[in-house]
Amino acid sequence: MIRIGFIRHGTTEWNLYGRMQGLMDIPLAHIGRDQAVLLGKSLQRADWDGILSSDLDRARQTAELLASSSEIPFLGVDARLRERGFGVLEGTTLSQRIARWGENWRELNLGRESLESVLFRWDSFLEENSRIYDGKRILIVSHGGVIEPVLANRYGTVVQQHLTNTSLSILSFYTSGWRCDLLNCSKHLEQFTTRF
Repeated sequence: MIRIGFIRHGTTEWNLYGRMQGLMDIPLAHIGRDQAVLLGKSLQRADWDGILSSDLDRARQTAELLASSSEIPFLGVDARLRERGFGVLEGTTLSQRIARWGENWRELNLGRESLESVLFRWDSFLEENSRIYDGKRILIVSHGGVIEPVLANRYGTVVQQHLTNTSLSILSFYTSGWRCDLLNCSKHLEQFTTRF
């Protein structure tokens, strides 16, 4: 079985402005690039065998910067790791969503990808890659809208607050099953906040 390190992609301009991204292919902001490099440096002496990523720009760029600054091999992209689709919500801010659909906008469908679809994508990815990378430690760069529901619905780990950009969460498989050994860790960003 593989050991999994989930990483949420670095910050984008849309993150900074509070816009919902979904499948919109938004690149990293300068701060997001710095975050990825800092995470890579913090993992230089860690024992990871490779990095897989969502095919969306913000995740792929994070993975490539992480690989170059950590010397952990970048193994490629997989569309099954891409963000959850949010339909007509994509590109909107919270105030715009409330203005258009009311305070209860979260209860409306509005073209969102179903939770079942997100979990199906993850199950398919894990089944295939558990065979390919059996016994390896693999970092997976993905998105909050995928990592959070996967942790909650497949591994019994509820994320109390949204995952921080470039945070690391680690899953290990034991005889009793999967366990989350580290959740939403962003210690690598502490030096970042003290620099500015």
